[in-house]
Parts: sequence; C-alpha cells; structure tokens
Amino acid sequence: MGVIDRFLHSFIFWGAWIIIPVIMETIPSVGGFLLLVFRRFKMKRHYKRPALYPEISIIIPVYNSQDTLDACIHSVGSGTYPADRIRIFLVNNRGKDNSFNVFKRAQEKYPDLHMQWLNAEQGKSRALNLALYNSEGKYIINLDSDGVLEPHALMNLVDKFEANPKLNCMTGAVLTTPEMIEDYPAGPQRLLRKLEFMEYGQAFLAGRSFASETNSLYTLSGAFSAFRKSVILKSRMYNTNTICEDTHITFQMRYIQREKVEICENAIFFVDPIEGFNKLYTQRQRWQRGSLEVAKQFLNEKGNFGKNFLDVSVNTLLYDHTFAFPRLIWYLAMFCLLLMNYSAKMILLSTGFIFAVYMLVGLLYFLTVSIFLKEFDELGRYYRKNWWVVLLLPFFNFMVFFIRMAGIVNSIGTDSAWKTNNLSDEGKAFWNVIKEEMKLPAKWIGRLRELVNEDDAA
Repeated sequence: MGVIDRFLHSFIFWGAWIIIPVIMETIPSVGGFLLLVFRRFKMKRHYKRPALYPEISIIIPVYNSQDTLDACIHSVGSGTYPADRIRIFLVNNRGKDNSFNVFKRAQEKYPDLHMQWLNAEQGKSRALNLALYNSEGKYIINLDSDGVLEPHALMNLVDKFEANPKLNCMTGAVLTTPEMIEDYPAGPQRLLRKLEFMEYGQAFLAGRSFASETNSLYTLSGAFSAFRKSVILKSRMYNTNTICEDTHITFQMRYIQREKVEICENAIFFVDPIEGFNKLYTQRQRWQRGSLEVAKQFLNEKGNFGKNFLDVSVNTLLYDHTFAFPRLIWYLAMFCLLLMNYSAKMILLSTGFIFAVYMLVGLLYFLTVSIFLKEFDELGRYYRKNWWVVLLLPFFNFMVFFIRMAGIVNSIGTDSAWKTNNLSDEGKAFWNVIKEEMKLPAKWIGRLRELVNEDDAA
C-alpha cells in the first residue's frame, strides 16, 4: 500500500503541477516558435510595389487629444506613403480641450494632407462609424490619436493588401515608444514600462503572428487596424454597446463575413508607455470585460462561435482571456498539494521549475521577435539590449492574470463603462466597506462596556 500511495501521490503531483502545464503551454509554444521562424522566412519575399498607390482614408477618433494629436498627424504626413493619396478624418468624440486648435494649426503645418474635422456623438464607436460613412479611398485605416506611425508603416500595410487581393482586414503591430520608456527614472517605474514593451513585442510579433499563420487572430487592434472599404461597409459597423469595439468588428469579419484576419508585422504603431500600475489595472480589466461582452453577444450568432469547442475564439476565451486554464490549475493545485502534505520545499522547487520553463519559452519568442525587427535597426537594437527583461515576464504575466480575474469579478452585475475604478479606488472602497461592517460589532462592544461599567458602579 505504501508503494501505491507513493505512486498516486507522485502521479497526482506531476500530473496537476508539472505535466499538464507543460503539455498545454510549453509544447505548443515550441511548435509556435518553429512556425514563426517559417513565417518570417516567408516574409522575406518582398511585395511588388504598386505603380500607383491607392487613395486611403485614415480615421483618428479625437477625445481630449491636444497633447498627442499633432505628433500623430505628423507621423502620417512625414511617412513614406504619398501624402496626396491620404485623406484624414479627425472625429471629435465630445472632447473638451483644445484639440480643434491643434487641428487648425496642423492644416497650416501639413498643407499636403487633406484633413477634415467631424463632430460625433459621444463614444468611440459612434465616432468611427461617422467617419466610415464619409470615407473615401480603397482602404480604411484606424489610428488612435495618442500614438505615432513608424515611417514605413502605411506603405508596408498597403503593399501587403495589394499583393493579397483576398486579404481584406489586418492589424498592425503596436509597441510602446522606447524613448519615452527611457525618460522614466531608473528603478521600478522604468522596469514596469520595459516589461510592458517586451510584452507588447511578444504579443504582436510572436502571439498575433502565430495566430495569423493559423487564421486564429482574436482581435484587430483598435489602435491600428485596416480594412478594404468595400468589405467593412458590408459589416454591421462598430458596435456601440461594448467597450471592446475592436474585438466586435473582428468577430464580425470572422463569423459573419468569413474573412481571414491577419497582422502586418512590419507596420508598426508606437503608443505611450503605461502611466502607472493604476492605469494598467483599469486597462487590463477593461480589455477583459470587453472580451466577455463580445463573446456573449456572439453566442447566439449563426456562425460557429459557441457551437464548436475547437473554435479558435472559444479556445482563446477559455485559455487566455478568461480562465487562463493552465495557470489556474497551478494556483489551485498549490493549496491542494499543501493539504496533501507535500512539503513547502517541493512546491517551491516545482514552481521555480515552471517559471524557468516560462522563461525558456519567453527566450524562444524573444529570438523570433528579434528576427522580425531586423529591418528596424534602432528598434531592434533596443529590443535586443533588453533581453534580460524577458526573464521577468512570467512574474509580470502572473500579476496581469490576477488583474484579469478581478475584471471578471467586477463585471458581474455592473454595466459596461470606459471609466472604471483603479486599484487605489477599489482599495479605498474596500476599507470603507470594512469600516461600515465593523460599526455594528463596535456598537455592541460599546454597549457591553457600558453595561459592565454600570454593574461595577452599582
């Protein structure tokens, strides 16, 4: 019985704690790395440049963007795409700052750019829809107003469209701006931004590249995405009942219009680094909530979503966006193993092993991203110089996982909204609830003291 007992304990331990995570994440990651290397070699076949570049419409929703809007417009006008083939729609989303004055000055600074200011009802989706109705040109490109394009981004994007007539929707690669990261003081502040930079690099140039190769890309980034006009105008447009309109339009393309969704890895859009942990907390919760909202809206669609457990979006929702299933096993197993009398030393060693495997996978993806960034000398050097940050990514992802779980909890019984409580707000609310709950016990304790004092006085 002792041998059987040891075998069962060993099997349960290595099954729940080591084998399942390795099978579900590590092995697919190694396969993904090989597929990404193959995809990179395919990309070496340069697309033939069109004799005449088509007209494109760029939609930039504007909401209190006075500090970033000029840089965004400048990046469009100073890029390699012919300025006379670009029309920019700046759609005011009921902002209350001086963005309109920035637009007026930009008309004088960039006379070759055809720009138009539109006023929309409140909400990013409404702003995008208004511009779509007014758009011209062969391709529609969405940009956030708080970022800048890499100079070749638009040309690389259109080159890929023109070389693939059946490809109708793409996302660009979104990275944080290295110069702004280095402006933060050395220490925890800069480290947080470097972790975010490396996370974005692996998410777009590894994760979404792999998803493109397997036709399983989950979301067209709202910060930088592009469509053939003829295709997006056949859609239901951007949904106004979700905070994740980019995921909703992606699901429309995939499930309703049966389009392939891709990424253009060499079309890069730079955004500001995260402002701090509170911002990270609200941002990731909003993404989590939006994914759940869109999934719910599509559960009853006639497409495959919700009917096939092997469907890519169902799997992404289960494994990554909602339950993070393998990681959930480990965290829950930690408590189970303690109850089964496993030593804390063994649990710590096995946890260390799991994180070491994560680091190995991260380094494989690091090599892949480095290959993708070869054509961007300065950016590639910065990425390679910070290779050591990859070793810390598992701990960053561990933290983000719990933020996502908080997003699921906070989404229960509450309405969708862009503005949500950050960690500091929730901490204050928590302590206010504790104080309120403690009032009654404190009241009874005070009453008991009064009774005791009355008896003593008697």
